[in-house]
Amino acid sequence: MMMMRQSGRRVAGVAGLGSRLFSTSVIKGVHESGQIAKPSLLAREVVGANGGIVDTFVRARPVVEVFRVRQYSSTVTLQGETEKEKNKEEEEEKKVQNNVNTTADSEKEKGNIVSYWGVPPSKVANKDGTDWKWTCFRPWETYQADLSIDLNKHHVPITFLDKLAYWTVKSLRWPTDLFFQRRYGCRAMMLETVAAVPGMVGGMLLHCKSLRRFEHSGGWIKALLEEAENERMHLMTFMEVAKPRWYERALVFTVQGVFFNAYFLGYMISPKFAHRVVGYLEEEAIHSYTEFLKELDKGNIENVPAPAIAIDYWQLPAGSNLRDVVMVVRADEAHHRDVNHFASDIHYQGRELRESPAPVGYH
Repeated sequence: MMMMRQSGRRVAGVAGLGSRLFSTSVIKGVHESGQIAKPSLLAREVVGANGGIVDTFVRARPVVEVFRVRQYSSTVTLQGETEKEKNKEEEEEKKVQNNVNTTADSEKEKGNIVSYWGVPPSKVANKDGTDWKWTCFRPWETYQADLSIDLNKHHVPITFLDKLAYWTVKSLRWPTDLFFQRRYGCRAMMLETVAAVPGMVGGMLLHCKSLRRFEHSGGWIKALLEEAENERMHLMTFMEVAKPRWYERALVFTVQGVFFNAYFLGYMISPKFAHRVVGYLEEEAIHSYTEFLKELDKGNIENVPAPAIAIDYWQLPAGSNLRDVVMVVRADEAHHRDVNHFASDIHYQGRELRESPAPVGYH
Protein backbone atom coordinates (compact mmCIF):
# COMPACT_ATOMS: atom_id res chain seq x y z
CA MET A 1 0.00 0.00 0.00
CA MET A 2 2.86 2.34 0.88
CA MET A 3 4.66 1.52 -2.39
CA MET A 4 1.55 2.24 -4.41
CA ARG A 5 1.13 5.59 -2.68
CA GLN A 6 4.73 6.60 -3.41
CA SER A 7 4.45 5.56 -7.07
CA GLY A 8 1.27 7.50 -7.32
CA ARG A 9 3.00 10.58 -6.00
CA ARG A 10 5.74 10.23 -8.61
CA VAL A 11 3.15 10.03 -11.36
CA ALA A 12 1.41 13.04 -9.98
CA GLY A 13 4.73 14.90 -9.82
CA VAL A 14 5.47 14.15 -13.46
CA ALA A 15 1.96 15.06 -14.58
CA GLY A 16 2.07 18.35 -12.75
CA LEU A 17 5.58 19.33 -13.87
CA GLY A 18 6.15 23.08 -13.66
CA SER A 19 3.28 23.59 -11.20
CA ARG A 20 3.52 23.52 -7.47
CA LEU A 21 1.58 20.52 -6.06
CA PHE A 22 0.12 20.44 -2.59
CA SER A 23 -1.18 17.46 -0.68
CA THR A 24 -4.82 17.40 0.22
CA SER A 25 -3.97 16.75 3.80
CA VAL A 26 -4.63 20.40 4.47
CA ILE A 27 -7.86 20.65 2.58
CA LYS A 28 -8.78 17.00 2.85
CA GLY A 29 -11.63 17.79 5.12
CA VAL A 30 -13.10 19.96 2.45
CA HIS A 31 -12.78 17.22 -0.16
CA GLU A 32 -14.17 14.46 2.02
CA SER A 33 -17.05 16.58 3.21
CA GLY A 34 -18.23 16.86 -0.37
CA GLN A 35 -17.83 20.63 -0.49
CA ILE A 36 -16.83 22.17 -3.77
CA ALA A 37 -13.28 23.52 -3.77
CA LYS A 38 -12.64 27.13 -4.63
CA PRO A 39 -12.13 27.86 -8.31
CA SER A 40 -8.57 28.95 -7.60
CA LEU A 41 -7.64 25.32 -6.76
CA LEU A 42 -7.26 22.49 -9.26
CA ALA A 43 -7.84 19.04 -7.76
CA ARG A 44 -6.11 15.96 -9.13
CA GLU A 45 -6.85 12.46 -7.84
CA VAL A 46 -4.46 9.53 -8.14
CA VAL A 47 -6.17 6.20 -8.75
CA GLY A 48 -4.65 3.04 -7.30
CA ALA A 49 -4.40 -0.43 -8.82
CA ASN A 50 -7.67 -1.56 -7.34
CA GLY A 51 -9.53 1.42 -8.73
CA GLY A 52 -9.62 3.33 -5.47
CA ILE A 53 -8.42 6.84 -4.92
CA VAL A 54 -4.96 6.71 -3.48
CA ASP A 55 -4.54 10.42 -2.79
CA THR A 56 -5.73 13.76 -3.98
CA PHE A 57 -3.49 16.62 -4.92
CA VAL A 58 -4.47 20.17 -5.57
CA ARG A 59 -2.48 22.64 -7.56
CA ALA A 60 -2.77 26.21 -6.44
CA ARG A 61 -3.64 28.50 -9.31
CA PRO A 62 -1.31 31.52 -9.31
CA VAL A 63 -2.62 34.70 -7.78
CA VAL A 64 -0.82 36.72 -10.42
CA GLU A 65 -4.09 37.49 -12.19
CA VAL A 66 -5.58 38.89 -8.99
CA PHE A 67 -2.45 40.97 -8.47
CA ARG A 68 -2.61 42.18 -12.04
CA VAL A 69 -6.21 43.23 -11.59
CA ARG A 70 -5.33 45.14 -8.45
CA GLN A 71 -2.29 46.65 -10.06
CA TYR A 72 -4.32 47.74 -13.07
CA SER A 73 -7.01 49.26 -10.90
CA SER A 74 -4.34 51.13 -8.89
CA THR A 75 -2.75 52.40 -12.10
CA VAL A 76 -6.09 53.58 -13.39
CA THR A 77 -6.70 55.38 -10.11
CA LEU A 78 -3.27 57.07 -10.22
CA GLN A 79 -3.78 58.08 -13.84
CA GLY A 80 -7.09 59.58 -12.94
CA GLU A 81 -5.57 61.57 -10.09
CA THR A 82 -2.72 62.70 -12.36
CA GLU A 83 -5.18 63.88 -14.98
CA LYS A 84 -7.09 65.84 -12.34
CA GLU A 85 -3.90 67.49 -11.09
CA LYS A 86 -2.85 68.30 -14.66
CA ASN A 87 -6.21 69.85 -15.42
CA LYS A 88 -6.02 71.87 -12.20
CA GLU A 89 -2.56 73.16 -13.10
CA GLU A 90 -3.74 74.08 -16.60
CA GLU A 91 -6.64 76.01 -15.14
CA GLU A 92 -4.31 77.89 -12.80
CA GLU A 93 -1.93 78.68 -15.68
CA LYS A 94 -4.86 80.00 -17.71
CA LYS A 95 -5.87 82.24 -14.81
CA VAL A 96 -2.32 83.56 -14.47
CA GLN A 97 -2.08 84.12 -18.22
CA ASN A 98 -5.39 85.94 -18.23
CA ASN A 99 -4.12 88.21 -15.45
CA VAL A 100 -0.89 88.83 -17.39
CA ASN A 101 -2.85 89.64 -20.54
CA THR A 102 -5.09 92.01 -18.63
CA THR A 103 -2.09 93.76 -17.10
CA ALA A 104 -0.33 93.87 -20.48
CA ASP A 105 -3.36 95.48 -22.10
CA SER A 106 -3.53 98.13 -19.42
CA GLU A 107 0.22 98.82 -19.72
CA LYS A 108 -0.08 99.10 -23.51
CA GLU A 109 -2.84 101.64 -23.08
CA LYS A 110 -0.49 103.65 -20.85
CA GLY A 111 2.26 103.46 -23.49
CA ASN A 112 4.61 101.35 -21.32
CA ILE A 113 6.82 98.46 -22.45
CA VAL A 114 5.14 95.10 -21.88
CA SER A 115 7.28 92.11 -20.92
CA TYR A 116 6.49 88.51 -20.02
CA TRP A 117 9.14 88.59 -17.29
CA GLY A 118 7.23 90.97 -15.11
CA VAL A 119 10.01 93.52 -14.60
CA PRO A 120 8.17 96.67 -13.52
CA PRO A 121 9.23 100.06 -14.91
CA SER A 122 11.18 101.95 -12.28
CA LYS A 123 9.45 105.02 -10.92
CA VAL A 124 11.67 107.71 -9.45
CA ALA A 125 10.54 110.92 -7.81
CA ASN A 126 12.20 114.28 -7.30
CA LYS A 127 12.85 115.69 -3.86
CA ASP A 128 9.59 117.62 -4.14
CA GLY A 129 7.67 114.42 -4.89
CA THR A 130 7.13 115.03 -8.62
CA ASP A 131 7.94 112.31 -11.16
CA TRP A 132 11.51 112.16 -12.46
CA LYS A 133 11.33 112.55 -16.23
CA TRP A 134 14.83 111.38 -17.24
CA THR A 135 15.77 107.74 -17.82
CA CYS A 136 19.40 108.33 -18.88
CA PHE A 137 20.35 109.42 -15.35
CA ARG A 138 18.81 109.41 -11.87
CA PRO A 139 18.47 112.08 -9.17
CA TRP A 140 21.29 110.57 -7.10
CA GLU A 141 23.64 110.94 -10.10
CA THR A 142 23.18 114.69 -10.31
CA TYR A 143 25.66 117.11 -8.75
CA GLN A 144 26.85 120.68 -8.61
CA ALA A 145 30.06 121.26 -10.54
CA ASP A 146 33.08 122.65 -8.70
CA LEU A 147 33.80 125.86 -10.58
CA SER A 148 36.71 126.79 -8.33
CA ILE A 149 39.06 124.26 -9.91
CA ASP A 150 42.30 125.60 -11.40
CA LEU A 151 41.89 125.74 -15.16
CA ASN A 152 45.49 126.72 -15.94
CA LYS A 153 47.24 123.58 -14.74
CA HIS A 154 49.48 121.99 -17.34
CA HIS A 155 51.71 118.94 -17.32
CA VAL A 156 55.04 119.82 -18.88
CA PRO A 157 56.18 116.92 -21.09
CA ILE A 158 59.59 115.62 -20.06
CA THR A 159 59.93 111.97 -21.05
CA PHE A 160 59.73 110.66 -24.59
CA LEU A 161 56.26 109.19 -24.07
CA ASP A 162 55.01 112.48 -22.61
CA LYS A 163 56.29 114.42 -25.61
CA LEU A 164 54.81 111.83 -27.99
CA ALA A 165 51.42 112.15 -26.26
CA TYR A 166 51.58 115.95 -26.26
CA TRP A 167 52.42 116.34 -29.95
CA THR A 168 49.91 113.67 -30.93
CA VAL A 169 47.14 115.75 -29.37
CA LYS A 170 48.48 118.98 -30.89
CA SER A 171 48.51 117.40 -34.35
CA LEU A 172 44.85 116.42 -33.95
CA ARG A 173 43.82 119.98 -33.14
CA TRP A 174 44.75 121.41 -36.55
CA PRO A 175 42.17 119.44 -38.65
CA THR A 176 39.55 120.09 -35.96
CA ASP A 177 40.05 123.86 -36.13
CA LEU A 178 40.00 123.71 -39.92
CA PHE A 179 36.74 121.74 -40.05
CA PHE A 180 34.65 123.54 -37.41
CA GLN A 181 36.09 127.06 -37.59
CA ARG A 182 34.06 129.14 -35.07
CA ARG A 183 31.09 126.79 -34.80
CA TYR A 184 31.78 125.90 -31.20
CA GLY A 185 28.41 124.29 -30.58
CA CYS A 186 28.97 121.69 -33.29
CA ARG A 187 32.62 121.43 -32.30
CA ALA A 188 31.70 120.61 -28.70
CA MET A 189 29.10 118.06 -29.79
CA MET A 190 31.54 116.34 -32.14
CA LEU A 191 34.42 116.26 -29.66
CA GLU A 192 32.25 114.75 -26.94
CA THR A 193 31.57 111.74 -29.15
CA VAL A 194 35.32 111.08 -29.00
CA ALA A 195 35.95 112.21 -25.42
CA ALA A 196 33.56 109.56 -24.05
CA VAL A 197 35.63 106.73 -25.55
CA PRO A 198 38.82 106.64 -23.37
CA GLY A 199 37.00 106.16 -20.06
CA MET A 200 34.95 103.29 -21.47
CA VAL A 201 37.96 101.57 -23.05
CA GLY A 202 40.11 101.99 -19.93
CA GLY A 203 37.35 100.80 -17.62
CA MET A 204 36.65 97.79 -19.85
CA LEU A 205 40.31 96.73 -19.97
CA LEU A 206 40.72 97.16 -16.20
CA HIS A 207 37.56 95.13 -15.71
CA CYS A 208 38.97 92.26 -17.79
CA LYS A 209 42.32 92.54 -16.00
CA SER A 210 40.59 92.31 -12.63
CA LEU A 211 38.81 89.14 -13.75
CA ARG A 212 41.97 87.53 -15.09
CA ARG A 213 44.07 88.24 -12.02
CA PHE A 214 41.35 87.72 -9.41
CA GLU A 215 42.10 91.08 -7.82
CA HIS A 216 40.38 94.36 -6.98
CA SER A 217 40.77 97.45 -9.14
CA GLY A 218 41.00 100.00 -6.34
CA GLY A 219 37.84 101.66 -7.64
CA TRP A 220 39.42 102.69 -10.95
CA ILE A 221 36.92 100.77 -13.06
CA LYS A 222 34.09 102.79 -11.56
CA ALA A 223 36.05 106.06 -11.81
CA LEU A 224 36.80 105.62 -15.52
CA LEU A 225 33.25 104.54 -16.35
CA GLU A 226 31.95 107.58 -14.47
CA GLU A 227 34.18 109.72 -16.68
CA ALA A 228 32.79 108.09 -19.82
CA GLU A 229 29.20 108.60 -18.60
CA ASN A 230 29.89 112.23 -17.73
CA GLU A 231 31.30 112.89 -21.21
CA ARG A 232 28.23 111.24 -22.73
CA MET A 233 25.99 113.57 -20.74
CA HIS A 234 27.92 116.48 -22.25
CA LEU A 235 26.95 115.13 -25.65
CA MET A 236 23.29 114.71 -24.67
CA THR A 237 23.29 118.35 -23.55
CA PHE A 238 24.89 119.87 -26.65
CA MET A 239 22.58 117.87 -28.90
CA GLU A 240 19.81 120.15 -27.60
CA VAL A 241 21.83 123.22 -28.62
CA ALA A 242 23.33 122.25 -31.98
CA LYS A 243 21.70 119.79 -34.33
CA PRO A 244 24.28 117.69 -36.22
CA ARG A 245 24.16 117.66 -40.00
CA TRP A 246 24.22 114.46 -42.02
CA TYR A 247 27.91 114.70 -42.93
CA GLU A 248 28.80 115.42 -39.30
CA ARG A 249 26.99 112.26 -38.27
CA ALA A 250 28.93 110.34 -40.92
CA LEU A 251 32.15 111.85 -39.60
CA VAL A 252 31.34 110.58 -36.11
CA PHE A 253 31.26 106.98 -37.37
CA THR A 254 34.70 107.34 -38.95
CA VAL A 255 36.42 109.25 -36.17
CA GLN A 256 34.96 107.15 -33.37
CA GLY A 257 35.86 103.88 -35.09
CA VAL A 258 39.46 104.93 -35.71
CA PHE A 259 39.97 106.49 -32.28
CA PHE A 260 38.42 103.57 -30.37
CA ASN A 261 40.73 101.01 -31.92
CA ALA A 262 43.79 103.26 -31.72
CA TYR A 263 43.20 104.02 -28.05
CA PHE A 264 42.49 100.36 -27.31
CA LEU A 265 45.85 99.31 -28.75
CA GLY A 266 47.60 102.23 -27.05
CA TYR A 267 46.18 101.29 -23.65
CA MET A 268 47.16 97.64 -24.13
CA ILE A 269 50.74 98.63 -24.98
CA SER A 270 51.25 101.46 -22.47
CA PRO A 271 48.55 102.62 -20.03
CA LYS A 272 50.72 105.52 -18.86
CA PHE A 273 50.93 106.81 -22.45
CA ALA A 274 47.18 106.37 -22.97
CA HIS A 275 46.24 108.28 -19.81
CA ARG A 276 48.72 111.03 -20.67
CA VAL A 277 47.09 111.44 -24.08
CA VAL A 278 43.70 111.88 -22.43
CA GLY A 279 45.16 114.37 -19.97
CA TYR A 280 46.39 116.52 -22.85
CA LEU A 281 43.09 116.08 -24.71
CA GLU A 282 41.27 117.48 -21.68
CA GLU A 283 43.64 120.45 -21.60
CA GLU A 284 42.67 121.16 -25.21
CA ALA A 285 38.99 120.78 -24.27
CA ILE A 286 39.40 123.41 -21.57
CA HIS A 287 40.92 125.75 -24.16
CA SER A 288 38.06 125.09 -26.62
CA TYR A 289 35.35 125.82 -24.02
CA THR A 290 37.17 128.97 -22.98
CA GLU A 291 37.00 130.17 -26.60
CA PHE A 292 33.33 129.15 -26.62
CA LEU A 293 32.70 131.43 -23.62
CA LYS A 294 34.50 134.32 -25.36
CA GLU A 295 32.22 134.00 -28.38
CA LEU A 296 29.17 133.96 -26.10
CA ASP A 297 30.36 137.09 -24.27
CA LYS A 298 30.95 138.86 -27.58
CA GLY A 299 27.45 138.01 -28.73
CA ASN A 300 28.66 136.02 -31.73
CA ILE A 301 26.78 133.01 -30.37
CA GLU A 302 23.28 133.40 -28.97
CA ASN A 303 23.11 132.78 -25.24
CA VAL A 304 19.99 130.61 -25.34
CA PRO A 305 18.28 129.18 -22.23
CA ALA A 306 19.94 126.10 -20.81
CA PRO A 307 18.41 122.78 -21.87
CA ALA A 308 16.22 121.12 -19.24
CA ILE A 309 18.50 118.10 -19.11
CA ALA A 310 21.45 120.33 -18.17
CA ILE A 311 19.51 122.07 -15.41
CA ASP A 312 18.58 118.76 -13.81
CA TYR A 313 21.95 117.04 -14.30
CA TRP A 314 24.13 119.84 -12.91
CA GLN A 315 21.46 121.10 -10.50
CA LEU A 316 21.55 124.52 -12.13
CA PRO A 317 19.17 127.20 -10.90
CA ALA A 318 16.05 127.95 -12.89
CA GLY A 319 16.63 130.49 -15.63
CA SER A 320 20.20 129.32 -16.38
CA ASN A 321 21.53 129.87 -19.89
CA LEU A 322 24.01 128.35 -22.30
CA ARG A 323 26.93 130.20 -20.73
CA ASP A 324 26.21 128.53 -17.39
CA VAL A 325 26.21 125.15 -19.12
CA VAL A 326 29.57 125.77 -20.80
CA MET A 327 31.03 126.81 -17.43
CA VAL A 328 30.10 123.54 -15.72
CA VAL A 329 31.19 121.45 -18.71
CA ARG A 330 34.59 123.15 -18.70
CA ALA A 331 34.93 122.40 -14.98
CA ASP A 332 34.18 118.73 -15.69
CA GLU A 333 36.93 118.64 -18.31
CA ALA A 334 39.39 120.08 -15.80
CA HIS A 335 38.56 117.28 -13.36
CA HIS A 336 39.06 114.68 -16.09
CA ARG A 337 42.41 116.27 -16.88
CA ASP A 338 43.53 115.83 -13.27
CA VAL A 339 42.34 112.21 -13.04
CA ASN A 340 44.12 111.06 -16.19
CA HIS A 341 47.41 112.86 -15.47
CA PHE A 342 47.27 111.36 -11.98
CA ALA A 343 46.69 107.86 -13.43
CA SER A 344 49.65 108.31 -15.77
CA ASP A 345 51.87 109.45 -12.88
CA ILE A 346 50.99 106.28 -10.94
CA HIS A 347 52.21 104.13 -13.84
CA TYR A 348 55.35 106.26 -14.24
CA GLN A 349 56.23 105.48 -10.62
CA GLY A 350 56.14 101.76 -11.41
CA ARG A 351 52.91 101.19 -9.51
CA GLU A 352 49.50 99.91 -10.56
CA LEU A 353 46.29 101.89 -10.40
CA ARG A 354 44.74 99.54 -7.85
CA GLU A 355 47.48 100.49 -5.37
CA SER A 356 46.06 104.00 -5.10
CA PRO A 357 42.39 104.64 -4.26
CA ALA A 358 40.54 105.97 -7.28
CA PRO A 359 38.98 109.45 -7.14
CA VAL A 360 35.42 108.13 -7.48
CA GLY A 361 32.84 110.93 -7.66
CA TYR A 362 35.53 113.54 -8.42
CA HIS A 363 33.63 116.28 -10.24
